[in-house]
Amino acid sequence: MDVLDHESHPIKLAPKALFAYWPWLIKEIILSGLNLSKIILNPKLPISPSVELIPSSQSTDLGKSTFANSITLTPGTIAIEIKKDSVLVHSIEKKLISDLKSGDMDIKVTNFERAL
Repeated sequence: MDVLDHESHPIKLAPKALFAYWPWLIKEIILSGLNLSKIILNPKLPISPSVELIPSSQSTDLGKSTFANSITLTPGTIAIEIKKDSVLVHSIEKKLISDLKSGDMDIKVTNFERAL
């Protein structure tokens, strides 16, 4: 019947996402949320907004969208545009951009993508 096409959520990814990638992402969301709360509650509001391109090593559309969505889910950052080999990101603090440039999230998403 070809009910599920290439754009549907691949059911086969659920176990890998559930036990490998999602726990790590949830931890990052919590830590980033705590950090953002500290910034907001600080009377001086020490923000340093920036927009930069973050390198992306994913080769599939699913991998690229997972990377961009993971960035957006993390408090303080928003993926604005997906380019061929990078993602344009707005951040409320420059440290968050440098954390993304370290490549940890990129590596996690790429490993998740390769496990397919």
